[in-house]
Amino acid sequence: MKKPKRSGAAARVAHLLDTSTLLWSLAEPERLSAKARRLVESGENVVSVASYWEVVIKAQKGLLSISDLGTWWRQATELTSARVLHIRPTHITALAALPMLHKDPFDRILIAQAKAEGLVLVTSDGPMGEYPIQTIW
Repeated sequence: MKKPKRSGAAARVAHLLDTSTLLWSLAEPERLSAKARRLVESGENVVSVASYWEVVIKAQKGLLSISDLGTWWRQATELTSARVLHIRPTHITALAALPMLHKDPFDRILIAQAKAEGLVLVTSDGPMGEYPIQTIW
């Protein structure tokens, strides 16, 4: 597990926002739990390129209305002050080791990234907490 980043005397662990958390933090922050909202507002946010990929697919299917996806992604990372996490071979190795508790491929890669990077996953998706990662909602 990576060491948490330090801010002054207090240590904070970076947290990975799942796709719903990212979308809600931008468009419907009232849907976030109080704890999730505080985390998003505190910084130390990480967003996965897998979430961008998921948003693109949902927009193409007409499930999300986003006209300029590239601009949306840039603004999403800026507004949440997030560091972008790309998918790396270590994430795929972690993915291969996960049990098949959850079928959604985007959720599975986010779980694998959280595990491989030692990140807390901010999610309202209860089944994601069945994996050996820390989740917060």
